[in-house]
Amino acid sequence: MSYQEDEAAERDLETKPSDSSSTETDAAGGDIVTVTVGATVPTGFEHTAVEEVKEKIGADAKICKDRGRIYFPVTTNQLYQVHLLRSVDNLFVVVDEYDQYQFKESKEETLAELQELASKLPWTNALEVWKLNRTLKKKKVHRRGGNGTKVKPNNETIDATVADSKQQEIPEAAEVQTKAETTPDIEASTQDSGDAAPKDKVIKFRVTCNRAGEKHSFSSNEAARDFGGAVQEFFQWKADMTRFDIEVLLNIHNQEVVIGIALTEESLHKRNISHFGPTTLRPTLCYGMLRLCKPQASDIILDPMCGTGTIPLEGAIEFPSSFYIAGDNNDMAVNRTVNNTRHIQKRRAETGSASGLPIDTVQWDLCNLPIRTSSVDIIITDMPFGKRMGSKKKNWDLYPSCLREMARVCRPGSAKAALLTQDKKCFGKAISRMGGLWRKQHTVWVNVGGLLAGVYLLKRTEALFGQTPEDVYESRGTVKTQMDEKDDEELS
Repeated sequence: MSYQEDEAAERDLETKPSDSSSTETDAAGGDIVTVTVGATVPTGFEHTAVEEVKEKIGADAKICKDRGRIYFPVTTNQLYQVHLLRSVDNLFVVVDEYDQYQFKESKEETLAELQELASKLPWTNALEVWKLNRTLKKKKVHRRGGNGTKVKPNNETIDATVADSKQQEIPEAAEVQTKAETTPDIEASTQDSGDAAPKDKVIKFRVTCNRAGEKHSFSSNEAARDFGGAVQEFFQWKADMTRFDIEVLLNIHNQEVVIGIALTEESLHKRNISHFGPTTLRPTLCYGMLRLCKPQASDIILDPMCGTGTIPLEGAIEFPSSFYIAGDNNDMAVNRTVNNTRHIQKRRAETGSASGLPIDTVQWDLCNLPIRTSSVDIIITDMPFGKRMGSKKKNWDLYPSCLREMARVCRPGSAKAALLTQDKKCFGKAISRMGGLWRKQHTVWVNVGGLLAGVYLLKRTEALFGQTPEDVYESRGTVKTQMDEKDDEELS
C-alpha cells in the first residue's frame, strides 16, 4: 500500500458515519484525545506491566478479569511511549467495553444483537487514534492471515474455551472470509511511493474474536462473522483476511465484552531476536523476570543457560548499567546469542545510537562455571523443562548440581535468582535440599507455550559456600533411595 493509497484510505474513513456522542478530534491538527488502550501481557506478569505503565507513562492501569490483559488511559501525545513498553505483547485502542454484557439465551438472538451493536459503538476517537498510530510506523509490513505459522499454542483456539486467550493474532481456523473481518494496516502511512491511488479506495478490514468461557451459545467464528458483517455494512469497508488495513478486535471473557482496534501489526515480543532456537523465550517474559530481581547499577547478572540470549539481551537494553554474562554448553546456542547480539548492535548503529551492549558470551560447563566464587549478584535463566530440551530423568541430576554451582558463584546474603521451569516436581525436591544455600521467596506462575511453569525467585543465604551439607554432591541414585513412591505421587 503506497502513501497515496493511505491518504485515500484516510479520506474514505473520514466520510464514514460514527457515533454522534463521540467527540470528534483532529489528531493531525494537534488536538489531544484521551482513550483507553488495552495490552496483552505475559500471563502472571500483569502486575509487572501495571508497574511499568505507571513508571513510564504515569497512568494507572487495571488488570482484566481474564489474565494476560491490562487497560490504561493515555492521551494521543503519549501514543509513541506506549509502543516503547517492554512488558506488553500487543496493543489495541478500546472502542467500547461492557463489564456485564447480558447475552441472550439463544444463539440467533445473541448474534443479531452483536450485529446491532456495531452501528451503536462510538468509533470516532478509536479511529482517530488508529490514524495517528499509522504515522508512528516506519516500516510497511502486511500481516499474514492469522499469523498462523507463528502463534503460540495458548492462543491458537479462538473457539470458546480458551482459558488464557492473550494474543490478538487470529488463528487460521477462524478465517471466516464471508463478511467477517478487516482493519487498516497501521504502518503503511510513511511509505514513499509514486504509485497513483484511486480516490475511491475502500478500506480493508477483518474482525478477530478472542473468546473465553463456557456459557456462550455461539462460537468465536460465528461472533466474528456476524459482527464483522455488520461492521462491513455500517462502514462499507471490504473484508480481507490477509492484506487488511484495520483489525477490529472482539474480546469476550465470560460476561465481559471489549471491542477494540489493533495498534500492533505483530506481537512486540519479537523485537530483539533474529536467530530463534527450539525454546526461545519471549522478551516480554524475560523483562518480567528481570524486574522481579530489580537490577542495580554495576550488578553482575548471569544467565548460565542462555539459549538464544533473550534474557541478557533484554537486560542489556533495558537495564544497561548492569553487566551481563551469557553462557551455554551448546555451541549452537552460543552462536545464536552472538548473532542476536550483533543483530541488535547493527540495528542500533543504523539508527545512530551507541551500538555497544554490556554483554559477554561464553561456552561453558554449567556445573563447573569459570567464574570466581561469590562474584555474581543476580542469576536469571530458563532451565530445561525436560520436554523439548533434555529430559525429566536428566533433570534429577542437573537441577541439584546447577543450584549448587549457582550458589557458589553468587554473593552470600544479597544475591538473587529468578529461575523458570515447568518441572515443578524435580525443582521442588532440588530446592528443598538447598535450604542452607537458597531461600525461596516468591513464585510467579506463567503460561509458556501452553505449559504452566513457575518463575521461582530465590535469595542466597548468608552461608559461605563449602560450609553447608548441601555442598556435598549427591547422585540421583542416592536421592532416590531417600524417596519412596508416596513422595513421587504427591509431587507429580
